[in-house]
Amino acid sequence: MSSSSSLLGSSSSFSHLLAPYGWDADWEAEFAPFAEQGLLPGRVVRVDRGLCDVVTPVGIIRADTEFVVPRDPMKVVCTGDWVAVDPEGSDPLYVRTLLPRRTAFVRSTSSKRSEGQVLATNIDHAVICVSLAAELDLGRIERFLALAMSSSGGEALLHKSALSWESGAQPLVVLTKADLVPDAVTRAHLVQDVELSAPGVTVLTVSAVEGDGLDVLVGLVSGGTSVLLGQSGAGKSTLANALLGAEVMEVQAARDVDGKGRHTTTTRNLLALPGGGVLIDTPGLRGVGLWDAESGVGQVFSEIEELAERCRFHDCAHDAEPGCAVREAVESGELPHRRLESYRKLMRENQWIVAKTDARVRAELRREWKRRGSEGRAAMELKRGRR
Repeated sequence: MSSSSSLLGSSSSFSHLLAPYGWDADWEAEFAPFAEQGLLPGRVVRVDRGLCDVVTPVGIIRADTEFVVPRDPMKVVCTGDWVAVDPEGSDPLYVRTLLPRRTAFVRSTSSKRSEGQVLATNIDHAVICVSLAAELDLGRIERFLALAMSSSGGEALLHKSALSWESGAQPLVVLTKADLVPDAVTRAHLVQDVELSAPGVTVLTVSAVEGDGLDVLVGLVSGGTSVLLGQSGAGKSTLANALLGAEVMEVQAARDVDGKGRHTTTTRNLLALPGGGVLIDTPGLRGVGLWDAESGVGQVFSEIEELAERCRFHDCAHDAEPGCAVREAVESGELPHRRLESYRKLMRENQWIVAKTDARVRAELRREWKRRGSEGRAAMELKRGRR
C-alpha cells in the first residue's frame, strides 16, 4: 500500500502533517467531501505557468492546474490556496478543485479590461514593508492599507480577537532598514507620522541586518499566514530571510540614488516559519491599483468617516457644502489637509474602478457629475449677478 493510500480518510494524519501550513478543523470540514473521493488535501506554495507546487501529507508534489482554469481571473489558482489533488501514483497529477478562500489580497491590473489580480490567499497578517532608506510616502502606505483591509475571498472571513478588519487579514506596517536611521528621536517621529496615517495599525521599525525589532515581528506573525507586501527595494526578501533563519530568498542591493530596487522575487512563494506560521513573499509592486476597496478606504480614514457623520448633508462631498464637519476640521487644524486629499483621491479611484464593471454605479456617477455641474453653473451665474 502506498503512503498516500494509507493516509486517505485519515483526518488525524492530515491535521498532523499539514498543521504547520495552517490546516485546521475548519479546513478539514471543507475538505471532507473530497477525502471521500480519495483526493489529498494540500496548500499551494508556488504557481508557475499552469503548474503548481503543493505541500500535501506525502510531501511537496508538482500538479497540473488544467482542470481549475476559470474564465474569471479572480478564481485562478494562487499561492496560499488550499486544494484537492490527485493521490500519489497518479500520472500526471492534477489539482481537482480549490477550497473556498477565507481571504485574498487583490489589486487591479494595469490592463484596460478592469480585471483584479489575486496576489495571495488565506492570509491572516498583511505585512506592509516600507524602507527607511527613502523618504516616506504616506499616500502609498494608505493605499496598501486600503487594499489590505478590503480584499476578501467572499466565502468566509476570519474573526480576530484584536481589531476586526473586514478582510479578515490583520494589517501591520514594518519600517525596514531601520539601521539607516540610527537617531532614536528621528525614528520615533517617522513612526508617529505613519501611525497618524494608519489609525489602529501596529507600526514597527525593524533592521534585518542588525536584528533590531525582529523578535517583536516574529511574535506577531508566528501564528497563521503572513504576506509581505511592498515596493521593490523595500527589503522584503532580506526580511523574509531573517524570519526564516536562512538565506532562502535572493537579495539584491537597492540603488543609492532613490532607494529603489529591482524585482528580486519574481514569484510568490509560501514557506514555513521555524517558530510557527507560514510566510508568503511577493514580488515588488510598482503599481498598486485599488480593487473594490471602499470599505478599506473607510477604515484607513476612519477619522474622516466619523467627522462626516456630523456633516449637515448625508451625501456631503466635503468640498463647498455648508455645515461640512470635515472641512471645518481641516480649517481648525484637527485634520491634516493631506489626509483629506489622499482620502478623496482613493475614493475617486475606487469609484472609477467599480464603475468600469458596474453599469448601475456608472449611471449614478453620471447623475452626480451632472448635478454638480448644474450647481456649479448656477453658482457662477449668481456670482456674476445674472439671477
